[in-house]
Amino acid sequence: MKYSLIVPVYNRPDEVDELLDSLTRQTVKDFEVIIVEDGSAVPCKDVCDKYAGRLDLHYYMKKNSGPGQSRNYGAERSKGEYLIVLDSDVVVPEGYLGAVDSELSREPADAFGGPDRAHDSFTDTQKAISYSMTSFFTTGGIRGGKKKLDKFYPRSYNMGVRRDVYLRLGGFSKMRFGEDIDFSIRIFKAGCRCRLFPEAWVWHKRRTDFRKFFRQVFNSGIARINLYKKYPESLKIVHMLPMVFTVGVCALVLTSAVGRVLMEYDDIRRWYWLCAGPWLPILLYCLLITADSTAANKSLKVGLLSVPAAFIQLFGYGCGFLTAWWKRCVKGQDEFHAFDKTFYK
Repeated sequence: MKYSLIVPVYNRPDEVDELLDSLTRQTVKDFEVIIVEDGSAVPCKDVCDKYAGRLDLHYYMKKNSGPGQSRNYGAERSKGEYLIVLDSDVVVPEGYLGAVDSELSREPADAFGGPDRAHDSFTDTQKAISYSMTSFFTTGGIRGGKKKLDKFYPRSYNMGVRRDVYLRLGGFSKMRFGEDIDFSIRIFKAGCRCRLFPEAWVWHKRRTDFRKFFRQVFNSGIARINLYKKYPESLKIVHMLPMVFTVGVCALVLTSAVGRVLMEYDDIRRWYWLCAGPWLPILLYCLLITADSTAANKSLKVGLLSVPAAFIQLFGYGCGFLTAWWKRCVKGQDEFHAFDKTFYK
């Protein structure tokens, strides 16, 4: 068997149904699907049973331990030459495995991954969140596209690894967040070849509202510092851009507030531009995001929603980064993470 698709699941039967339905339409058929139920209160076994005759499907239930360890659990029970890890909230186009097959035939790879997109059926908020995670004007340039700013590090929503490489490296670590980047770093450090497959993309739902999205990106910012403490060379300038954005916007707002106070106690015309001027770059950025997202999604509503999505993504990541930097690099505390009880939500 060539491919084993491994999917950890936690309380998402409806999303698993959509993913499995999309897998029945693959043009390449040489694959098995391994669903690992990670201690769910709302299991998806009944959903999986519907596909028993349509897919080579294997369902396992285990105690909750997080997605990384659940992927390892599935890998230990897999048979494929290549292990492909997918999140339960993705849907794959019918040519997904065909694109993977074509790339591997053209040029071998020890590990690989592809980008993600928003499906037409996604809510406007999901489309805005997807835009903020993939746009060049946020941090999308470091997550997978046709052009890369640095080495390509596959993410666990769409990641493939040769079986022997996966087992030799021990799979995912016990990190609760950033475990996919940790695995990618170890793949590179082992001298393996990792490639971006631009046409092997998936539809990725990500979070369903801005509150959950903030929790996700805040933990991602923390994970970046935790990774830095393990691999100092892994921290690049691009990883610090959300932190710079966060500090910069806060500085602009504070400057404007100072100008507003001075206007109260001095000549208004003298301090007007100190009050109003700092908002110009912020407003220009908002207009840029609105225009670009509106054009990309063909929807003004999504364009407008992309503004808060972009700020939440950059501020959430930046605040998590700064919090972890203070606790770990300044105060010398051990690895930590936030919102642990809502990890999957």
